[in-house]
Amino acid sequence: MTELEKIGSDAKRAKNALLKLSEEKKNEILKKCADNLIKRADEIIGENKRDISFARESGLNEGLIDRLMLDEKRIAAMAEGLRQIAALSGVLNEVIDEFDRPNGMHIRAVRVPFGVVGIIYEARPNVTADAFGLTFKTGNAVILKGGKEAINSNMAIVKVLCDTLEENNVLRECLQLIENNDRNVTNEFMKLKQYVDVLIPRGGAGLIRAVVENATIPVIETGTGNCHIYVDESADINMAVNIIFNAKTQRISVCNACESLVVHEGIKDALLPALQRKLSEKNVELRGDEAARAVLGDDCIPATDEDYGREYLDYILSIKTVSDVDEAIAHINKYSTGHSECIITENKENAEKFLLEIDSACVYHNVSTRFTDGFEFGFGAEIGISTQKLHARGPMGLKALTTYKYEIEGNGQVRG
Repeated sequence: MTELEKIGSDAKRAKNALLKLSEEKKNEILKKCADNLIKRADEIIGENKRDISFARESGLNEGLIDRLMLDEKRIAAMAEGLRQIAALSGVLNEVIDEFDRPNGMHIRAVRVPFGVVGIIYEARPNVTADAFGLTFKTGNAVILKGGKEAINSNMAIVKVLCDTLEENNVLRECLQLIENNDRNVTNEFMKLKQYVDVLIPRGGAGLIRAVVENATIPVIETGTGNCHIYVDESADINMAVNIIFNAKTQRISVCNACESLVVHEGIKDALLPALQRKLSEKNVELRGDEAARAVLGDDCIPATDEDYGREYLDYILSIKTVSDVDEAIAHINKYSTGHSECIITENKENAEKFLLEIDSACVYHNVSTRFTDGFEFGFGAEIGISTQKLHARGPMGLKALTTYKYEIEGNGQVRG
């Protein structure tokens, strides 16, 4: 048995043990895990500094370094995420359908865990705690494969969580981290179908594509975020500037940040100069079409077709002008990654049309795209943002980590 097969075998054993834990016991352990993350924050930050140092030496860009960085505030947020999950109502054993057949059989569909969940992710150590909290609450064992950039941080977080499990007489194999950074090990993990029930990639386009194309395990695809905001002709200018500024600059390294702006030609002369002044506070680079450049001049460089389809994760924003809401919808559906899009408008008919026809997981009216987040949706933490359409879509909370089975009761029926 290889090291990876042993991890898989241990996870299957742990998932069976998890089925016996009460909801109250799981919630108690999650709260203790949160407490211990705070108590051992210095230990985690010390290991994180090693990762940050290595990342800077390797030339990692500042957006990715921001994703990687941990401090007391971010560890407190990780702990709060676990407490929020503990406070949520449990979803296991929920009866989601129930009916009787003419022959007297009683059939019900009951929500159950997947079993063993595998997660492959990049330089986001907070995902380690989020993934544990959600999978543990839903009775799933989890196998994590984080990026090499965050290996020391991930190991420190996993140690705190596994120590807490063991202190509470729960198998520490409920949570396992693959520490080997060999690419071949990652590829082998994608094919561990005999042990892993579902695989969730969380990261950039390259990682997600590699998992989708190579895994033999069923995959829930979480997508990159080329998120659009469309400013309609009737938009409130101040509202539009505030929403775009927040969506673009509040945190550039996240998948729900705005990357692409679409502007109705009838409002561009009023909007774009005001927006440029606001975005200049954060030195945002603007890349626009000819109509946008006619308004902004040298403050906006020419946009290429590639710009319209790109997730920058940087202080850069593309601008496309359109003649109406239909052209805006067509442009967004062409270049979107299916994550989050917004319309800013006072026109109810245009808003309803946008909400109906945009083919993305989350579609907003007069709201920043930064709200596409499990915590903001009231799910506690999240396992990722699904941009696919089967099983789960959008922020993935507890229910997205379950399936269901049919339980059938009778009194001796046989089929003729």
